[in-house]
Amino acid sequence: MLAASAALVLLLWLMAQVLALAPEPIGPNAQAFADGTWVTVQLTLVSGIAGVVLGLLAALAKLSPLPPLRWLAALYIWVVRGTPLLVQVLFVYFALPALVPALKLSDFASACIALALNVGAYNAEAIRAGLQAVPRGQVQAAQSLGMSAWSSFAGIVFPQAIKIALPSVVNNVVSLLKDSSLAYAIGVVELTNVGNRLQAVTFEPLPTLVTTALVYLVLTTVLTQLAGALEHRYDVEGRRP
Repeated sequence: MLAASAALVLLLWLMAQVLALAPEPIGPNAQAFADGTWVTVQLTLVSGIAGVVLGLLAALAKLSPLPPLRWLAALYIWVVRGTPLLVQVLFVYFALPALVPALKLSDFASACIALALNVGAYNAEAIRAGLQAVPRGQVQAAQSLGMSAWSSFAGIVFPQAIKIALPSVVNNVVSLLKDSSLAYAIGVVELTNVGNRLQAVTFEPLPTLVTTALVYLVLTTVLTQLAGALEHRYDVEGRRP
C-alpha cells in the first residue's frame, strides 16, 4: 500500500515534467494538465471519504428499528441510484442555491457534494449487505457476555462487516475517479475540462483527448493498485493463514 501511495504522489509531482516533453499542443500546456489532474485527485479523495461516511450512516439508517429512518434512507438511495449523476451535479450547483438562497457553493464544493451523495448511496448498499452478513449469533453471544449494543457493534459486527463490504466500496471509489469528469459541466477546471478547453482552442482533438485518456488510465491503475493493497492488508478474502 505504501508503494502505491508513493506512486500516486510521484505521478502528481512529475506530471508536468513528463508532459512537457510531448510535442504541441500538449507540451506547452503540461502545467495545465498537471493542475487539472491534481483537482481530479482532490475531487476523488474528498468526495470518496465523505461518500464512505454517508454510506455508513445510510446503511445504519436503513437497518434501524425506527421506520422514519428506514424510509428516509430508502428514499435517498432510491433517488440517487435512479437518476443520472450529471443531473445530480447540475441540481446541486444550480437548483440547491435556488431552494436555499443563503447557501452559496463554489463549483468545486458543489461537485464534491454531488459526487459524495452519489457514491454514498452505492456504498450504503454494500455496507448494509456487509452488516447483514455477520451472523446474528455473534451479537447474541456478545450480549450474553454483558457487552452493550454499541460495544458489540464496534468490536464485533463492524470490523467483520467492513471487511466484507471493502471490495465493493473501494471499487466505487475507483469508479468515482472517472465519474469526477462530470464536474466539468459546472466549470470545475479538472482534467477533462482542461482537455476540452485545449482542444477547443487548438482544434486538435486527437492529441488532447488521447492525453486526457492516458492520464485517467494511469490514475485509475495506480488507484486500483492502492485499493488492492488495502484489501490485502485487511485480508478481505482470508488469504493469510
